[in-house]
Amino acid sequence: MPERKDIDLIRETAENRLHTYGDYIKWDDKKRYELIEGRVFELSAAPYRQHQRVSGELLRQFANYLLDKDYEVYTAPFDVRLPEGGENDEDILTVVQPDLVVICDRRKLDERGCRGAPDLVIEITSPSTAGRDRKIKRDLYERHGVKEYWLVDYHEKIVEVYLLDNNGVYGKPTVYLEKDLLPVSILEGLQIELEYVFRD
Repeated sequence: MPERKDIDLIRETAENRLHTYGDYIKWDDKKRYELIEGRVFELSAAPYRQHQRVSGELLRQFANYLLDKDYEVYTAPFDVRLPEGGENDEDILTVVQPDLVVICDRRKLDERGCRGAPDLVIEITSPSTAGRDRKIKRDLYERHGVKEYWLVDYHEKIVEVYLLDNNGVYGKPTVYLEKDLLPVSILEGLQIELEYVFRD
């Protein structure tokens, strides 16, 4: 276990040196972090109640659909490692904890989470994460080939859906509102009932 002083140096060194998954798995200060290209981002210890309610309802609808299918759905905290190539786990520079992921290729799963891009990633935005979710993570997921990326804003009660095109690029997002049925492009026949997702 690292000494307390090592943990205290995380923020100080984040701008000066790149951290890896090997560093990440040694931190034991009971906080949650993400690594994006070696940079450290601290996550909220406990999201707001409404965030958790939205996450729980999304999980319920996805899990019900996937009961008899060979796909997996997970909610945070769940580590997604995004290697740039064939590097060892310990050398990976990007480890994220999306709010919800769907993984269709079970070979990507191991005891540590997922290695490689999920098929669908959902981030539930908050004022403190909206900028990172909308730009840094959007670009990251696009580059790693996440087929479908959702940004869920429970304050405005909208969902922005980005789909990867044949050139590996996200086009302009489709926006879904509170009363809409949201079709899941990677899961034929599934429509998420946003009325229940955004219910107060």
